[in-house]
Amino acid sequence: MIYYKTEEEVELIRESCLMVCRTLAHAGSFLKPGITGAFIDAKAEEFIRDHGGIPGFKGYGGFPGSLCISINEQVVHGIPTEREFQDGDIISIDCGVIMNGYNGDAAYTYALGDVAEETMELLRVTKESLYRGIAQAVKGNRIGDIGYAIQQFSEKEKGYGVVRELVGHGIGKSLHEDPEVPNYGKRGRGILMKENLVIAIEPMVNLNTKNIVQEEDGWTIRTKDRKPSAHYEHTVVVRKNKAEILSDHTFVEEIIKSNSELKQV
Repeated sequence: MIYYKTEEEVELIRESCLMVCRTLAHAGSFLKPGITGAFIDAKAEEFIRDHGGIPGFKGYGGFPGSLCISINEQVVHGIPTEREFQDGDIISIDCGVIMNGYNGDAAYTYALGDVAEETMELLRVTKESLYRGIAQAVKGNRIGDIGYAIQQFSEKEKGYGVVRELVGHGIGKSLHEDPEVPNYGKRGRGILMKENLVIAIEPMVNLNTKNIVQEEDGWTIRTKDRKPSAHYEHTVVVRKNKAEILSDHTFVEEIIKSNSELKQV
């Protein structure tokens, strides 16, 4: 069942998404070598609750954290732990917030310190593929057009591996709604998109193989070959001529500029 949103609902989802991005920026302000994911997670939960929100991930399906923190070869769903971040790590932080009964969702991959250039290029391509996917989220296109744009750029042109098993999704009163939004596919396939469909688009792109495995913790997904993976996500609403992005990475990018430990992607 696909739920198309009213304009009032779109605004409520936007409010949640902006709180997500402010939380991602707040988390980014603490990133440096020696800091742990558990510390960042506690700061994020405090920030969300202090601003009237509810951490959307905490307890979702039994997940223990407010953030998914995935490091280097970890693709998504990393549990915040006492593992200390190291110079040269890439750190994907995925955040969900519920405000006024509606979910917001966004993710950003940070580059900490002296990150290898081949990894930085993976981050740049993954981020660019996100916006190429978003450009297809317009009335009259089909879901497959989004995945095709992402896959064509990051996999066909750049030679990276696009994860198949994990996908974007509809979002609203529930964190995960129909339809699924794969990061691969064929043009002209899948559901026909109509105005006011709200979806989270989130390419997960691996440096080498597309293949993934689940860690023993039952949550963390990593690349099978243990090479780096990048993840960026926006929540968007389908419009007539151009998708409208409800989340806002500029909060994050301003913090990156002010945190000397982080590299701009």
